[in-house]
Amino acid sequence: MQRSSDNIFYKRNNDASIKTENQCALTSSRIVIPPLADRFGRNITYARIAVTSSCNLRCSYCLSEEHHDSPSPGHPMSTADIERLISTLARLGIRKVRFTGGEPLLRSDIAELVAAAKRTPGIETVSLTTNGVLLHRHLDALLDAGLDALNLSIDTLDRERYRTITRRDKFDEVKANLENLLVRQALPVKLNIVMMRGINSDEIGRFMEYTRNHPVTVRFMELQPFDDHQIWKTGRFLGLDKIRELLMQAYPELAAHRGSSTEYFSFSLPGYRGSAAIIPAYTRNFCSECNRIRVTAEGSVISCLYDKHGVELLPLLQRQAGFEEIAALFMKAAEQKPENGRTNGEGGTLRTSMSEIGG
Repeated sequence: MQRSSDNIFYKRNNDASIKTENQCALTSSRIVIPPLADRFGRNITYARIAVTSSCNLRCSYCLSEEHHDSPSPGHPMSTADIERLISTLARLGIRKVRFTGGEPLLRSDIAELVAAAKRTPGIETVSLTTNGVLLHRHLDALLDAGLDALNLSIDTLDRERYRTITRRDKFDEVKANLENLLVRQALPVKLNIVMMRGINSDEIGRFMEYTRNHPVTVRFMELQPFDDHQIWKTGRFLGLDKIRELLMQAYPELAAHRGSSTEYFSFSLPGYRGSAAIIPAYTRNFCSECNRIRVTAEGSVISCLYDKHGVELLPLLQRQAGFEEIAALFMKAAEQKPENGRTNGEGGTLRTSMSEIGG
């Protein structure tokens, strides 16, 4: 973007040579940095930004009851920090931003953050993942801010089972918010269901019924080993093949087709408005197609789910470092992205919870 003084200069001078000379000066004062890519030629165009590590649920596959929220008071990254972060990412070629947590709706400024991302040149899609507990407080503001899509995590449609999984009695609020969201049809909605053997594996049919009258995507997801040391080793894992088998048993008429790289398998039923997908987040390796980078709520950049340490970004944001310095940090993080995250993480220490990773 040209400075106002430069615009005045152009208006007052018609000599093309003077214009060219001025443009060169501008270019030399601003380092041109190429779009973000890793060592293996994968372009990074998608950023998941955790705006808080706090959560109002304690799900058995994510956070234990004993897990303490961040010791840092409030949210380590301020509104201004995140706006500057998004501006930098856009200049590095990021085109999609997803706000995650923890639970992002715990931030009172979440709609402001969405609006800031939407007005950032280069950002094409802004989405959000939520557990839905507080959606009634924020939905109108999020829609006004221009939110493009929303993922809602709900792992059961049974009230008591919900309390068991989340350790909180919030089912009525979430169910009401989900119904309101679907009735309004104001934006694309995906339901995220973490499948657990013997816990919610009998509810596939109930979730599929949401696709009958609503253009919603129901996504059955594999459990991952970031469960705060709770159920990963207890035999609750339900893999792709079993989930697909249960789907086909319940709906033999399912039409299967290849979904996106992460959804992998997608299905639809004749006459139903929505669709279903399976996300084999553990049994299938998506590394070759990975275009993501994550920023944790504590202000670290991590290039991979299996990246334990990341690169510390927060100090740069807090001292209002310039674009080139922040961009260099992201380039360093991209260079650390492994070719195969799963292999790279074998035998190492994983992050405790998805809330520490940014969803």
